[in-house]
Amino acid sequence: MAIGRSYSLQILILNLIASILYQSCESFLTPPSSIINPSKVKQVSWKPRAFVYEGFLTDLECDHLISLAKSELKRSAVADNVSGQSKLSEVRTSSGMFIPKGKDPIVAGIEDKISTWTFLPKENGEDIQVLRYEHGQKYDPHYDYFTDKVNIARGGHRIATVLMYLTNVTKGGETVFPQAEEPSRRRTPSKDDLSECAKKGIAVKPRRGDALLFFSLFPTAIPDQNSLHAGCPVIEGEKWSATKWIHVDSFEKNLDIGGNCTDLNESCERWAALGECTKNREYMIGTAELPGYCRRSCKVC
Repeated sequence: MAIGRSYSLQILILNLIASILYQSCESFLTPPSSIINPSKVKQVSWKPRAFVYEGFLTDLECDHLISLAKSELKRSAVADNVSGQSKLSEVRTSSGMFIPKGKDPIVAGIEDKISTWTFLPKENGEDIQVLRYEHGQKYDPHYDYFTDKVNIARGGHRIATVLMYLTNVTKGGETVFPQAEEPSRRRTPSKDDLSECAKKGIAVKPRRGDALLFFSLFPTAIPDQNSLHAGCPVIEGEKWSATKWIHVDSFEKNLDIGGNCTDLNESCERWAALGECTKNREYMIGTAELPGYCRRSCKVC
């Protein structure tokens, strides 16, 4: 009888240990997308809508993105406003490269985490671009939404940007919004530790692991001119960052804007019936240079 009780006790203890180990492993293997912590998100601005997630990336994730990029860096380019083609410009002097979607489990985990935080589908995002800014390098004020047909034809406008800081910067390298408006309840932080460039608007200092999310379009899909932003020159140190641009539609889909008289969104007919052709003309109808998404339902072609 004593032997039987001892055996039962051993089985109970083993089951308890197994349960604890299973829960520990399950917690360790939990995908990043399930560990978003809203309490770490701070509002930066409401015009444009901009937020910082403190500690969005782990040190491992930061180091991994840098290691993938180091040997592949090339001079960064900008999109020509007319042709949409990439070109070199003194407006942007960093070096960078793109990491293909889902390249490895760590990259895939970061993409899952971005999608969970932004509530935007992964397929709407471009590949992650890793950038390095050395002393004096910067990105002058610009918009992330496009003004040419070529880039808009693939996935539509960029609706949001997630800018992840992979390193700390001793001085400079801030992201500044020159036309942003301070939230009414936001306590204005001291600007003593900011560069002169960053003092020209609302600025975010690059801190390793933090991520900045801002929207380039209003909820009505009209471009938000308050989203004008710049990467201030690096004064001391080196800045590494990773950018995920997210579009209004799948980045793999070619919208063929300006081609046949078709609607580019399945909801166009309903929106037209609700009067959106008049209320939201820029999105629904557009212009001759940048046609809208619902021209057929608005009966303009």
